Amino acid sequence: EVQLQASGGGLVQAGGSLRLSCAASGSTLDDYAIGWFRQAPGKEREGISCISTSDGDIAYADSVKGRFTIGSDNNWKTVYLQMHKLKPEDTGVYYCAVVPEGDYNDCLDASEYDSWGQGTLVTVSS
Repeated sequence: EVQLQASGGGLVQAGGSLRLSCAASGSTLDDYAIGWFRQAPGKEREGISCISTSDGDIAYADSVKGRFTIGSDNNWKTVYLQMHKLKPEDTGVYYCAVVPEGDYNDCLDASEYDSWGQGTLVTVSS
């Protein structure tokens, strides 16, 4: 069982930067993927980036490639999402989630995750 808590959201002007953190507690016996997702007002939840503990494989949504970077500390206690060149369309509630390795095909697919932390709000103003 892994417990997740996202933090670091806030209000930022377009072109600015934010660093989101996903703090993990508890433990797992096997490898897993950790993903970042966001949900804009009135829209479906969207996969942003994910990383696998088994091989470090990383994926990004096309909309954030070159602007966002996912990373973690050495023991996976914290997973980060560094966000640069933020745009108004990046506005939304950002969530981190975890799914066991082997239980998913696409780590950017929110429906494949079984454990979610509380979201943190990111608002990008123009």
